[in-house]
This record gives sequence, C-alpha cells and structure tokens, in this order.
Amino acid sequence: MADESRTEYFIQGVTTAGKRFRPSDWSERLCGVMSAFGPGARGPNARLCYSLYVRPVMLGDIKCVVVDARLRDLEPMAFSFVMSFAKDNGLLVTEACSLPDAPAVAATPISRAG
Repeated sequence: MADESRTEYFIQGVTTAGKRFRPSDWSERLCGVMSAFGPGARGPNARLCYSLYVRPVMLGDIKCVVVDARLRDLEPMAFSFVMSFAKDNGLLVTEACSLPDAPAVAATPISRAG
C-alpha cells in the first residue's frame, strides 16, 4: 500500500501584496535554521542537512519552504517559529500535500499509416 499523503504547509516566497520576498536565499536560510529539528541532527559534529520536516523547494519560479505538519507534534516551538516567520513577513501559506514524482516513462514513437 502506498504511503498516506501527509499534510504540509507550503510557505511561498510571495507576500500577500504580491511581491517577491527578499533576500533571495530566504528559504535556504530558514531551512538551515530548522536543520537541527530532524532525525539524527544532534551533536557538535552533526553534518548540516535539511530537516525532513522543513525543506526548501521550487514551485515553478517561486522559492518555497514545505513544512510537514508532524513537526507541530514533534517540536511545537519549532513549528510555531516557522509559521510565525511566514505570518510576520506576510508570506502566502497553503495547506496541501506533496505528490510523489511520477515514474519516468520512455517515449514511444508514433507511427503514422499513410
């Protein structure tokens, strides 16, 4: 059975006034701060990698941060921090779920009778 879809929050790099949010690396910075909130992200020698619960993505040409709703139960203060960041900066937030990538399909040539 396929994994059940999880609720996620998409914080878009667009303000409620329709302007692009700056600085241009805001999503990487926010996800870098949140990198400590995830499995195996502990200790002084922990390698920096994005959290499973807060990660940067591109949707078209818009930078976004995807926040997994499970973070609310695992680390309520971290969830509140990220959502407050979006609210304080007037960023658009959409509740949705990510869809898995479609499997690659080989192109089949179309023959035309004629």
